[in-house]
Amino acid sequence: MEAYLDNSATTRPCSAARQAMIVAMDTVWGNPSSLHQKGMDAGELLRDARTAVANALSCRPKEIVFTSGGTEANNLAVFGAAHAGRKRGRRVVVSAVEHPSVMKAFERLRDEGFDVCVLPVDAYGKISLADAETVIDEETILVSVMAVNNELGTIEPVEDLRRIIRSKHAPALLHIDAVQAFGKLPLSVNRLGADLLTVSAHKIHGPKGVGALFVKDGVRLVPTAVGGEQETRVRPGTEPMIAIAGFGAAVKAMRIPPLETIRELTDDFKQRLSALPEVVFNSGEDALPYIINFSLPGWKAETVLNFLSDRGIYVSVGSACAKGHRSPVLTAAGLDVRRMDSAIRVSLSDETTAEELAYCADGIAEAIRTLRKIS
Repeated sequence: MEAYLDNSATTRPCSAARQAMIVAMDTVWGNPSSLHQKGMDAGELLRDARTAVANALSCRPKEIVFTSGGTEANNLAVFGAAHAGRKRGRRVVVSAVEHPSVMKAFERLRDEGFDVCVLPVDAYGKISLADAETVIDEETILVSVMAVNNELGTIEPVEDLRRIIRSKHAPALLHIDAVQAFGKLPLSVNRLGADLLTVSAHKIHGPKGVGALFVKDGVRLVPTAVGGEQETRVRPGTEPMIAIAGFGAAVKAMRIPPLETIRELTDDFKQRLSALPEVVFNSGEDALPYIINFSLPGWKAETVLNFLSDRGIYVSVGSACAKGHRSPVLTAAGLDVRRMDSAIRVSLSDETTAEELAYCADGIAEAIRTLRKIS
């Protein structure tokens, strides 16, 4: 038996996405900017995929910009918004637990002279709205906080940030990295109060290499690349139609189960782990149930991961984007070194079964028994 439980890193492409990509590759392979029939067919496919993503976010198709993935979309949002708004202020606000594609962008903004304010988090990686109230002011031009943390599953109070921005009379744009929330939580850009919002295809059973950025109508971004007028002149370059076709199909096939259904799966799994005295949970009780982060203090996470992998159980030692480095997210949450170095992330998709989770729990118990014998 196999149990793939690293869905926050990537998901298995669904049959609808695979089939759409084959059709795009074999039949609709024209350049969507071309004026002949092949180009028009590709253009129609592009519009169809754009509409699918827009419908999933409750926005208009013209507000969707396709990118090469979540990383590029985050970079475009952060740099594009900061550089467009620099005449109105120099303060930008970010949480301490953002994805590297956001954090590294803010570090560069600091080097460029922006006033970067980093919001601290509690032991479960959640920001404090009181802290946000303190730092957001009339000079703030950008606030960037993710909807769901990719390592701990923490659901951040992003909906309240728009209220704070308004109350402070700030010109700030609100950017939400919704990569881990897309396909798991119903998303409405209006309800969230987002000006910019990032999603990615390969987290929802679509292909790698394509994502999208919602850009609210009227919001101006300074492009981070130049050379063409594709994607509303914000993101130049011929659109990767094969990947976009797969993205659109994956969005159409997307079904969001009730969170209670996922909690039933994870509650049983967590009860099994709770019976093991070595297990310490790092995810909060109110975290998104698709992500469970726990530690086995005293044993290296890589040792356990390899033990499980040999048995066909695939989990993660943290974010796939932080390979080889101690987690900045767990560091910001104040975990001690033993817990950080032994932290394991189990992440589900809508396809995850109770049998897979039970097999994983049994594998972890077996790993602990083995490690006890040799330690």
